[in-house]
Amino acid sequence: MIIGKASPDDYQRNEAYEWAQDLYEQGIRNTWFPHEIPLKEDHSDYESLNEEEKHALMMILSFMNPMEFVVNKSICLGIYPYIKSPEAHKYLSRQLFEEANHSETFEYILQSFPIDRDAMYALHPDTASSRAKEEWISHYINRMTDEKLDIETVEGKQELVKNLVATNVVMEGTFFFSNFMVILAFRQRNKMRNFGSLINWVLRDESLHLKFGMQLILTILEENEEIVTDEFAQEIREMVIKGVELEAAFNEDLFPNGVLGMNAAYINQYVQYIADRRLEEMGFEAEYNVENPAKWMATSTDVLELVNFFEQQNTSYEVNANATVEKAG
Repeated sequence: MIIGKASPDDYQRNEAYEWAQDLYEQGIRNTWFPHEIPLKEDHSDYESLNEEEKHALMMILSFMNPMEFVVNKSICLGIYPYIKSPEAHKYLSRQLFEEANHSETFEYILQSFPIDRDAMYALHPDTASSRAKEEWISHYINRMTDEKLDIETVEGKQELVKNLVATNVVMEGTFFFSNFMVILAFRQRNKMRNFGSLINWVLRDESLHLKFGMQLILTILEENEEIVTDEFAQEIREMVIKGVELEAAFNEDLFPNGVLGMNAAYINQYVQYIADRRLEEMGFEAEYNVENPAKWMATSTDVLELVNFFEQQNTSYEVNANATVEKAG
């Protein structure tokens, strides 16, 4: 079993979880640091943005920077203690570094552009839709840190799965992907190109986080069939749908008026599209059945490849990642 109370016998390599070892090794190969990409060229692009475009970027940074630490809290307190596989522990340790590196990336961005730091950080707690997303995620993390949680029980195992869905599927796989799309849309208009390249690197990491989380969820469900009930399945499905609702409200605040080629309706359709992919990856039917309005994102993110994450072979993602980024740029 991949979950349970740890014992000394658990620290032996288990071939059943080689997928976690493979992801760890891929994460190591993906190592990067934000200062490798200079942002001086993007300074004039930032100055040329209108006020609503600057507001959107500030809102995204205001949400994502603290959320990187929320993800780490979820890993440290709500996932790692309940996992027995050393392969999975190695990957989670790698993910902790990557989340910290992403936070450093956003700090580097703040240092590079004339952004009012205090005003930017205030946007997250002062905007109800942004705060609601964090409160929703924290609800599941806090339940995992309850001293009474018993991972040996059906309820305890279900709580772990729900935290994984909240952290990996909804926050990293939906909220973050929505924000990435907005930033990369600027690059589509030939603005903030180096900033976009940084975000592509972050996105590459987050795609692996999503892949790991999905595989971990499916492994837990396969090994613990007693927790898979109709009621539990419905609860998981409703979590993803709730995530879409929260992100839709956030996007209304992100672009209250809309700009050339970008508005809340456009982003929300993309959110619905990727939410359907997340549902299908977990074995559910799609909820929204909408087309991808940002088909150019398939080049940058390989969203369609995510459906193949659970095949026992590497997708084209690993081999062609750098070429894909260059092509998208």
